[in-house]
Amino acid sequence: MARVFLDYNATAPLRSEARAAMIAAMDVVGNPSSVHSEGRTAKALVERARAQVAAAFGADGADIVFVSGATEAAALACAGRGLLGAEVEHDAVRAWIDPVLPVDATGQVHLSAPARSAVQLANSETGVVQELPQGLAVVDATQAFGKIPLAFNWLGCQMALISAHKLGGPKGIGALVMTRGTELAAQIRGGGQEMGRRSGTENLVGIAGFGAAAEAAARDLDAGVWDRVEKLRNILDSSLEAGAKETIFVGKGVRRLPNTTCLVTPGWKGETQVMQMDLAGFAISAGSACSSGKVKASAVLTAMGFDTVSASCAIRVSLGPGTTEDDVMRFAETWLTKWKKHRARAA
Repeated sequence: MARVFLDYNATAPLRSEARAAMIAAMDVVGNPSSVHSEGRTAKALVERARAQVAAAFGADGADIVFVSGATEAAALACAGRGLLGAEVEHDAVRAWIDPVLPVDATGQVHLSAPARSAVQLANSETGVVQELPQGLAVVDATQAFGKIPLAFNWLGCQMALISAHKLGGPKGIGALVMTRGTELAAQIRGGGQEMGRRSGTENLVGIAGFGAAAEAAARDLDAGVWDRVEKLRNILDSSLEAGAKETIFVGKGVRRLPNTTCLVTPGWKGETQVMQMDLAGFAISAGSACSSGKVKASAVLTAMGFDTVSASCAIRVSLGPGTTEDDVMRFAETWLTKWKKHRARAA
């Protein structure tokens, strides 16, 4: 049987539109900073992609700074600003904030000072979507962009983080979106590229792929593709819940990303589940994939009130536009079979 990829929150398969744009960009010789014709052609590709990302992200009038990914965008936005946040934030943001904001059992962050806070719009592990106030310093929109309707101009924040590979673009390219006029100290200095915010010759191939992927993702969202994904996610939840009464569905009853299921099955280590399902042909995760392969109890779940033993028994299943009902039913059947065997051995 063909392998089934159910780890879209870690990375999405490369879209055909992005691949085509990247191949075309490889044949562009010029440096975007050069003033000759070849350089202007390269610069035009960068600016076209910037316009594509702006349109897809609802960021008309904002500055879009291309960087190596959301991790670099987080460092650029948060370093040295003394921002507040919560333990449920992604490691890339948590590294730069004071994680003192309380989190309730549903995963909602309680904000006391929005203008000094950095918050993830949709949690990468649980899929829980935050109800955000206006005026936030930084919104991490990495997981939400392309999956749910949103716009930078609706968010009313100062800065937002986004990444290409979460929506079918290439890995290694992302952007910091900023309200125009925002003061920001560059971390990488040199030639003054990207409006002086991020020096270095632009990643032309990655940027072209990002622009094409963002445009395609926006079309999918408008066409209702993620509504279909949500129906499949609900089928998955119902199938697993019917056969594993002990399992806790994290975030059930609150708004989640349409593709994400986070399961806590007491007594069955998440790492073990990931390995067993991998051998059976399914790619899932025990949490965020951005921690150099480390598997540990989820800080997100412990912040939500789970003890460390229970938190270590979590897995994340994240679907995408390429997921079929057959994929979902095969996964549910395989997972339930392995759960029953584990439970019988533990009895």
